[in-house]
Amino acid sequence: MNSSVVRGFSKSLAMTVLSEIGDKTFFAAAILAMRHPRRLVLSGCLASLIVMTILSVVVGWAAPNLISRKWTHHITTLLFFGFGLWSLWDGFHEGGDDDEFDEVEKKLDVDLKGNSETSKETSKDDDESKKKRRPFLAKFFSPIFIKAFSITFFGEWGDKSQLATIGLAADEHPFGVVLGGIMGQALCTVAAVVGGKSLASQISERFVALAGGALFIVFGIQSFLVTVD
Repeated sequence: MNSSVVRGFSKSLAMTVLSEIGDKTFFAAAILAMRHPRRLVLSGCLASLIVMTILSVVVGWAAPNLISRKWTHHITTLLFFGFGLWSLWDGFHEGGDDDEFDEVEKKLDVDLKGNSETSKETSKDDDESKKKRRPFLAKFFSPIFIKAFSITFFGEWGDKSQLATIGLAADEHPFGVVLGGIMGQALCTVAAVVGGKSLASQISERFVALAGGALFIVFGIQSFLVTVD
């Protein structure tokens, strides 16, 4: 296999794992798996993350065609340093390991209550009117699948890991970045769904943030030392 593909794969895999373990979408997958069938939650979260990874890599791959490769390389280097400092700041100023899990759980509870109230209001309608108003996607996919997909997709949109994937794809082989990103997302999502709250509660957010920050700084130094014509 091409060395550039292997390098892109290894960087993307390491970055994705350290970015996603203990992330909000990781906790969301764990909480959803405790309340709904794991198969549907896993498939919904994975489908969302695969789509997000491919979209991010396509944007990163297209960037050098819109801007000079030299500029995209410099921007990517700055992104790595910026995300590294951001993660280190989060690690040193982390309030507590259970804070983010509780925050995500409360948010999902609010959404669940809102959905239950809406369903009560529409429960008096007849079956025909329900079918007519049924969302298009709900005709083909389970509501739980759609819920897991949408929560994960919008939770990842604009996230640090998505922007880092775009930057990595602009600087490394896009095929390797896609493979590494999907592999990393799959490992983290399976761990969240299977492990549930017991695994999530044992993860030190501070350690993950510091390790991720150190990795971004290493990527930044490596990118800074590479010259691009």
